[in-house]
Amino acid sequence: MPSRISTAVTISLVPQAKGGPFVYWDDLNHGIERAAALGFDAIELFAPGPDTVSPSTLRQSLKDTGLKLAAVGTGAGWVVRQLRLTDPDSAIRRQAMDFVRSMIDFGGVNGAPAIIGSMQGRWGGEVSKATAMGWLGEALVDLGEHARQYNVPLIYEPLNRYETNLCQTQGEGVLLLEEFGATNTRLLADLFHMNIEEVNIAAGIRQSGRWLGHVHCVDTTRCAVGVGHMDWPPIVAALREVGYGGYVSAECLPWPNSDAAAEQTIRLYRELFGA
Repeated sequence: MPSRISTAVTISLVPQAKGGPFVYWDDLNHGIERAAALGFDAIELFAPGPDTVSPSTLRQSLKDTGLKLAAVGTGAGWVVRQLRLTDPDSAIRRQAMDFVRSMIDFGGVNGAPAIIGSMQGRWGGEVSKATAMGWLGEALVDLGEHARQYNVPLIYEPLNRYETNLCQTQGEGVLLLEEFGATNTRLLADLFHMNIEEVNIAAGIRQSGRWLGHVHCVDTTRCAVGVGHMDWPPIVAALREVGYGGYVSAECLPWPNSDAAAEQTIRLYRELFGA
């Protein structure tokens, strides 16, 4: 029997990220209630830090609605605190590691992995590409091991060229994890970034293979699935082919508004994945 693909919708509590690709904003309880009412399996949470929401309060809210926590983002470490894992300043790199560990702990107690995207940073100036990739690879291994105590992986997201000059494709992500011997780190396939960087999105997913741990499933416009010109059948087939059984999460713009985007998403997810 094919692995079941589960559905998630994003909620952001970070004021500095306003205008970003998150479906629900600011009000966690409202986002949770709407996600449950629409039939999503889980939420993906983007919070300013590990102390924004009590883990026990979050756990109770999820229990009351029957939802899971799919993942937690760490992007506030960059957006709010300007922390990067490849910063030339070793003190900042240490702070970045500490922040990610705290978010791993926050998500882990609720069974959810943490995602590293924008906090990976970039190379340039006094930092060579080889040096930056070394720092990043070592960090992904170290933080992945920290996540192991919660029986969840660490999730690493290759980004498009406008956001990083480190790993931009799934293939580059695989090579990085294999080079550094990562055993508890997985890749995030964000279809918006892949639409920019991959020659063929379905082929990129196949290249991820066993390393694939999470999917941001949005259309070419970074709006909800179906509000763009993405060629969906090959993508769905590739996810089935690699045996993917994780979440397809709507990290998309709330266009024309949050509820409309969420409703469009869950309707198309059901059509595409039988979710």
